[in-house]
Amino acid sequence: MKLNHLRMSLAVLGLLAGGSTNFFCQAQEAGLSFPPFEQWKSAVESGNAGEARGLYSNLPAAQIIAPTGTLDADADVAFWNGLKTQKVKIDVVESAAPQPGVEQIQLRGEIHGQRVRYFSEVEIWQQQDGQWRLVRAKRTATTLLQLPVSINNKIYPQMDAREEIHQALTAAAKKHERVLVVFGADWCYDCHVLDAAFHRPDLAAALQGSFEVVHVDVGQGDKNQDLMEQYHVPMKKGIPALAVLESDGKLIFSQQNGEFENARALGPDDLLQFLKKWKPRTS
Repeated sequence: MKLNHLRMSLAVLGLLAGGSTNFFCQAQEAGLSFPPFEQWKSAVESGNAGEARGLYSNLPAAQIIAPTGTLDADADVAFWNGLKTQKVKIDVVESAAPQPGVEQIQLRGEIHGQRVRYFSEVEIWQQQDGQWRLVRAKRTATTLLQLPVSINNKIYPQMDAREEIHQALTAAAKKHERVLVVFGADWCYDCHVLDAAFHRPDLAAALQGSFEVVHVDVGQGDKNQDLMEQYHVPMKKGIPALAVLESDGKLIFSQQNGEFENARALGPDDLLQFLKKWKPRTS
């Protein structure tokens, strides 16, 4: 993610704060529930388009901001009905009432086809004449990597980066590993996407025993720039940015063309191929 994309990304995150009986899987992780949404989900699952349509606002008309453009209620119901041949899992991961009679929920979804695709959606519901109705929503494009719900967690430590790299090199030498240096910042959405991906079971297994991972904080482009220059990773190409070191400190790979800057556009296979390419020959 480039610095000039920060404001736009934070704005997006602010908004983002006839069917088969197997259409939806049960929510398992979050355990949250908003009854009007569950009613809508049940209507879509059963193929009852009329009941689902009745849960959208008419005055004002519901607006669904989708990757393809703004949809009305009928088009949104048609979108969900179009997925009836696939298995869809939706969890309510956040729910809040910003004011009386208004509920904002955040959804995390998975579409299980030949490959699992992920999406997020934020919905605004409003009580109208004693009935909850959906008035506005924004849905992300589907991705092959799961998108984080928020970027509040800290993944880039406020520590001496050179010392961190030195300690990682020492550990890597003992274990016959390499060091993966990840330049980024906690404000960077794609940095969180990449970090979450590295915690997937398949990618975590590829990292284990092959790499010591060091996160280097670049701040607003004003921290650890000497290290970025040393490892030939240009800040102007965006973050997250990666470098791979031998255990003796020799640079064997540097990201010079922003290959990971748009991490949300990558798939797990892309990352797995990268890790396999640069893992130690003995691992």
